[in-house]
Amino acid sequence: MDPIRSSYESDPDMLEIVCDFARELPARAARLEALLEARSYSDLQTLAHQLKGAGGGYGFAQITEVAGRLEQSLKSGSSETLAKECVAELCAILRAVVVPETN
Repeated sequence: MDPIRSSYESDPDMLEIVCDFARELPARAARLEALLEARSYSDLQTLAHQLKGAGGGYGFAQITEVAGRLEQSLKSGSSETLAKECVAELCAILRAVVVPETN
């Protein structure tokens, strides 16, 4: 997967908070995987909802899109296979995010 950058990376007013958010994403990916493994679908849905909102707020439209699909699949009771696919895709995206350089 290609590196993913925030659309706010060049905004000096947003840079610090985008960096803080991006640094947290590997831990959030690990949490998603742990929740899926534990079949804790309610907590998984909550985390997907949080990422859906935060992704766009920090300039990561890809996070919002896939987290939204994951949340919707869990709400609708879709197959576990679909949830696994969404979690795998979302985790790949979270791990591909580049932490912007600060000067």
